[in-house]
Amino acid sequence: MKLFLTIALLAAAAAYAQAKDGEISPAEQQDLQRALQDASGSQLDFIRALEQHMAKYPNSPQRAQIERALVKAAMDTRDAPRVARYGARVLQSDPDNVELLEEVSSALLKTHDKNDAERALSYSKHAEELLTAMSKEPPKTGSEEARRVIEVAWRTGQALMLEARATGTMGDVRAAAGLAKRAFQAYSNAETARELGYWLSAAGDNAGAVEALADAFTIADPRQTDADRARDRDSLGELYRKWKGSEEGLGDIVLAAYDRNRELINQRRLALRQYDPNVQVSDPLHFTLSGPDGNKLDLATLRGKVVVMDFWATWCGPCRIQHPLYDKVRDHFAGRNDVVFLFINTDEDHSTVGPFVAEHKWKAPVWYEDGLAVKLQVSNIPTTLIFNPQGEIVSRMIGFDPDRFVATLTSRIDDALKSKQAAANARP
Repeated sequence: MKLFLTIALLAAAAAYAQAKDGEISPAEQQDLQRALQDASGSQLDFIRALEQHMAKYPNSPQRAQIERALVKAAMDTRDAPRVARYGARVLQSDPDNVELLEEVSSALLKTHDKNDAERALSYSKHAEELLTAMSKEPPKTGSEEARRVIEVAWRTGQALMLEARATGTMGDVRAAAGLAKRAFQAYSNAETARELGYWLSAAGDNAGAVEALADAFTIADPRQTDADRARDRDSLGELYRKWKGSEEGLGDIVLAAYDRNRELINQRRLALRQYDPNVQVSDPLHFTLSGPDGNKLDLATLRGKVVVMDFWATWCGPCRIQHPLYDKVRDHFAGRNDVVFLFINTDEDHSTVGPFVAEHKWKAPVWYEDGLAVKLQVSNIPTTLIFNPQGEIVSRMIGFDPDRFVATLTSRIDDALKSKQAAANARP
């Protein structure tokens, strides 16, 4: 998916300063560097400095990059007029930028002007078209695909929600309600439910609006704060009292919404597991790992054992040196069924792993990390983790000392085994 990438201010400054000869005059480059240095205190100063620079150099070869930096800074500072202004300019050269299409649409709709709403509708419709095409791409597997599926669905809901808002602003509340319903179907969360409730109420459908607001109040949505939920509850109660005269019967509607949305979230989780069995798994020892041979390993089956995890990659020289040392430790614990060694590969390109293992004649099974490295905050390789039989990390070894590795790892595994015996002795 092509998204509008974050541009750090210092990175932007460096990019301008390193422009090729002939692209920017020495005088302009010097002025730009000085302006950026002077504006290092805040994003507002940064915006003003770049706008002043563009006023001085309206035909700057760096204008496109400067406008990209300006729209990013405007998004960070929630400056809707500048997001609309500079975002529209960036979209002229980058018309398929989904995130920016939605950001500019949202900014335009804040004016409540019908002409701006018409422009927002055009942008959000284009975003929906792009996202529809993305949703039809052949599916892959793994954590990245699960994240892609979630993001495409969420952004589709956002695009349709913005279409609803634009259509309603232009005066067609019934069509707006229809688009809002499609937004909620594309990605059901508190935001799309709230939008649906608003337009159904505007269209005079009190029953539908109450149900939508009950969804907004009860649906599990990590983006919503307690204050958001409190406002949803207040809006729900106010609308229901105006419709029915009291809140009698509202509790049943809320309970029905709670049950309905709990099942919805469960079905969403199950659907994502076809791409990534580890989606929304919180316990690392409940992950399922895949291997180059297509086999699967459910880590939950190792509960009660000491588990030693080696995180490695084919391009990691120290990992190659370390592996024969692991074999020595494995030989030391040979015959024990309460110590398990897992060799977990972190390569992004899985196609190189099988041939590498065959070439180097590694005997132990190899598994892909499948999101486990992120869950366990493994940011350096080689890294060795040891879990005790209770499923707790009792050792984290980053890098290794070739002269001491075998003795150190053996000692730490022995300590983990002693904790197992101590736990057994402590039982009544």
